[in-house]
Amino acid sequence: MEKAILQVRNLSKTYRVGGGWPKGRAKLLHAVSDVSFDVGERKTLGVVGESGCGKSTTGRLIMRLENPDRGQILFMGGDFLALRGRRLKRARKEIQMVFQDPYSTLNPQMTIVDNVRYPLLVHGVPPREAREQALDMLERVGISRRLAVQYPDGLSGGQRQRVAIARALVLRPSFVIADEPVSALDKSIQAQVLNLLEELMENFALSMMFISHDLSVIEYISDYVMVMYLGKVVEYGPTAEVYDKPLHPYTQALIQASPSLSRGRKSLIGVIQGEIPSPLDPPSGCRFRTRCPYATARCAAEEPAPTPVGGDRTVACFLHPDSDSAGRVRTLG
Repeated sequence: MEKAILQVRNLSKTYRVGGGWPKGRAKLLHAVSDVSFDVGERKTLGVVGESGCGKSTTGRLIMRLENPDRGQILFMGGDFLALRGRRLKRARKEIQMVFQDPYSTLNPQMTIVDNVRYPLLVHGVPPREAREQALDMLERVGISRRLAVQYPDGLSGGQRQRVAIARALVLRPSFVIADEPVSALDKSIQAQVLNLLEELMENFALSMMFISHDLSVIEYISDYVMVMYLGKVVEYGPTAEVYDKPLHPYTQALIQASPSLSRGRKSLIGVIQGEIPSPLDPPSGCRFRTRCPYATARCAAEEPAPTPVGGDRTVACFLHPDSDSAGRVRTLG
């Protein structure tokens, strides 16, 4: 990959669940386990997987909304986890987040323009200057000055998400984490917001981590894709390559079951058998083995590590051993 703006290594997070009165025993919920990936400058990494796979938790850990149990986060070459106090506050100007539900992230008692200018005030921008910068950013995302003086409940869902995007970008960050930003919107509005994000990324030279359960959205907006299952990364690589030739059985099943936004390529319909296991008690070895049609005894005994399979691609599957000198890997039947 080109020069990376974000490097994540062996990121892990568990939560203690239960253990309450009278004789409950706490269990560990394995939300994120040894996740590693890079995001290149001015590139978009799409993170996809079923609900509960750990993709949103990964985003919150990178934002330092929660602290990981272990791992390393390097942002713009520096150790992001080592920052505290004012240094962390300054660094956070460079990383912003767009959440799934814009209404819950906007203060209903503040006007739209005041919601957007608030981050500027926190970082010491004078009030009048902050207001003008907020109004300018709102216009860039398609919110007029007439709408800017209204309150969030007077806007549609698509308009509120545009406001949330404006608030994330008003500090002029280098990196944006978009956590399911279009999943609550109608399809026509989804396309508008996705096109807006692409335009803003180009205009502001942004890098982005785009989290979604919708593979067609990931295919449309991402340069690279990372597939997660039960807290683990099972496949990673350039989006076009992964979608044209998925290597992991889980990735294959997801893509076969997803309609495509690409013209000229029809989607196959496939169904992943069984239910996703509980993260409180993940399977031994490969976590996908209980639903995998190719699972062997080795899959239960050993955990496959992400293995390079040519170029920027990795896959965590024993059916794809280390590639030979020609870069050939086994293709699943």
